[in-house]
Amino acid sequence: MTTITFFRSDGIFYGFEEKGHVGFGEYGDDPFCAMLSSITMYIVDAVEEVYQGKIFYDINAEDTTITVRSPSALPAFEADERVRYAVSGLFLTYYHMLEDMLLHDDMYEFTGDAGFTVKVEDREYA
Repeated sequence: MTTITFFRSDGIFYGFEEKGHVGFGEYGDDPFCAMLSSITMYIVDAVEEVYQGKIFYDINAEDTTITVRSPSALPAFEADERVRYAVSGLFLTYYHMLEDMLLHDDMYEFTGDAGFTVKVEDREYA
């Protein structure tokens, strides 16, 4: 089971943590986990390369945790509102995409403990 917790400050999404293994397939051969990893790296690359924003990420293979945070989504750290909207929009879009997948879970063949949960946590950027 994977838990994806999105971080939000004053209503603005600025990061997330993915923890665990989805269990759609065997470890190392799970297309759903590959999709989550691909989207995560897409967000990291888009913030850094396209929007020239700051983003920090940590991958802990031991406990299968990936943490991504971008101060560029928040007005206290980024003056350019176009960058803020674009960066926070990436996180918000990812959140909505996962929520939509949960609404249509009949399209996926999760069994037992396999699957994922999505939650939002209000917390100040640290």
